[in-house]
Amino acid sequence: MRSESAVPASGGGQVQSVARAFSLLEALATADTPLPLAEVAARTGLAVPTAHRLLRTLLDLGVARQLETRDYALGPRLIGLGERATPPLAESARGALIQLEEAAQETANLAVLDGDLVAYVAQVPSRHRMRMFTEVGRRVLPHASGVGKAMLATLPERRVRELLSRTGMPAYTPTSLTTEEELLADLRETRRRGFAIDDGEQEIGVRCIAVAVPGAVPPAALSISGPNARMTDAIVERAVTELTRAAQELA
Repeated sequence: MRSESAVPASGGGQVQSVARAFSLLEALATADTPLPLAEVAARTGLAVPTAHRLLRTLLDLGVARQLETRDYALGPRLIGLGERATPPLAESARGALIQLEEAAQETANLAVLDGDLVAYVAQVPSRHRMRMFTEVGRRVLPHASGVGKAMLATLPERRVRELLSRTGMPAYTPTSLTTEEELLADLRETRRRGFAIDDGEQEIGVRCIAVAVPGAVPPAALSISGPNARMTDAIVERAVTELTRAAQELA
């Protein structure tokens, strides 16, 4: 029997069936192609009968669909929900993101602080074949991302400590910051120089430069990300200039 421990158990007010259904939607959203039932169950840690039962409900609601191949994909009812969930700032930032990608020829992102997590809400991918890519809607911990550190740097250190006490500071790579004092020192340096750096802290080989959007509520940040080999000092200098300009315009 497959263990279902990969899906958060109900607790702290969380309804288990809702959490499991959402994990199914996330599995479908992050897949490159429609998924068979067994693969959906494997990606979510659910038993096949449990995944099948929940998927039947999602099909009835229109938020999932089943192809002739019997594989599953997201349903059309999510389109309207997604449009309504997109922060207004994401719409305003579209032109700025296009200009950022043109200036650096690397992926440009907009993220907001969603509770304790960083949520990517808009992106213009790099024109290069090999490029950094983060799904819009993905949420990550803030301590190991450029946009996360840029936003944390705008908060009082007391609030940062409170947030970290809830999220923890797992190490994703050898360069990830894993203690409060390391991160707070990094945030002080971020405030001093005016931009944040993620030097392979989220993903090995990826460098990210980020600038907070002044006065944004909730906190927001713009970033330019790309492979270390292409994110040279000259590109970083240009990125900082363009990010600062774009952030001021969005403010």
